[in-house]
Amino acid sequence: MSMDHWKKVIAGLVAIAACIVYVTHAHAAAPAAKTQAPGYYPMMLGDFEVTAISDGVVALPFGKLLTNTTPQRVEQLLKRAFLQDPLPTSVNAYVVNTGSKLVMIDSGAGSLFGPTLGKLVDNLKAAGYQPEQIDEIYITHMHGDHIGGLFFGNKIVFPNAIIRADKRDADHWLSQAKMDAAPNDAKPAFKGAMVSLNPYVAAGKFKPFDGPTELVPGVRAVSAYGHTPGHTIYMVESKGQSMAVLGDLMHVAAVQFPDPSVTVQFDTDSKLPAAARKKVYADVAKQGRWIAVAHISFPGIGHIRQDGAGYVFYPVNYTHP
Repeated sequence: MSMDHWKKVIAGLVAIAACIVYVTHAHAAAPAAKTQAPGYYPMMLGDFEVTAISDGVVALPFGKLLTNTTPQRVEQLLKRAFLQDPLPTSVNAYVVNTGSKLVMIDSGAGSLFGPTLGKLVDNLKAAGYQPEQIDEIYITHMHGDHIGGLFFGNKIVFPNAIIRADKRDADHWLSQAKMDAAPNDAKPAFKGAMVSLNPYVAAGKFKPFDGPTELVPGVRAVSAYGHTPGHTIYMVESKGQSMAVLGDLMHVAAVQFPDPSVTVQFDTDSKLPAAARKKVYADVAKQGRWIAVAHISFPGIGHIRQDGAGYVFYPVNYTHP
């Protein structure tokens, strides 16, 4: 071969090497996106459409927060599930479209819990709904990560919605006298509830209920007191299918499914939710009901099956509606 031929071959190889270096450097220099897909997940429940809506994720130190257990046991159970403490913890709400009513269960944290939460409205819109379309909002309980999304930027977020919650929670968290008597570290919880709900009270849009109540056809309130004085779960039923929306009846799937006796510092009376949790677990496992849980990894929906003294959680199988 001639010298000119070898010169052309070498020039070609150099050009290819330069392209490889350029492409490699271009990809290596690209910044990580550090974004997540919109947080909504719809599924059918009989004739109803249930859509999980993510408000975001917050890291919580459950080794310190869980009670009736030990930090060592919590760490052991988290590690078994390939998790660690502090645990990135979902805050989930659920929209139930009955065909005649658009009902939302809980509202996220709004601005009450920092920048990693407060994403509910954006994800609600991504799911195809506008805040003005929500007819009713059912509150499991009045902790800030469940009611903070009702009021944001000095305005009512859901202007056409009626807010429903058990009167026991309203009588507790909306009471100025109870807030005044509470320890200083508990007062922000009262303030958060008042800021979020009092505008709806003033507008005549807050209608508490007293214990077990059918709220709209196919959605009923079931008392599960103890986490707060009026903590409520909601049973959604259509065409023979049912889903129990559990609120804060539990917090950590990796710990409280295998050991339902584990409680949390946030409980007002830890004995009551522990008993309610055992009762509800047994019912949903026996009946094969869906469960939807505020703090299980998004979308927080699945089934459970009894396994000895505990339970195993089976997350919903991803599908398109």
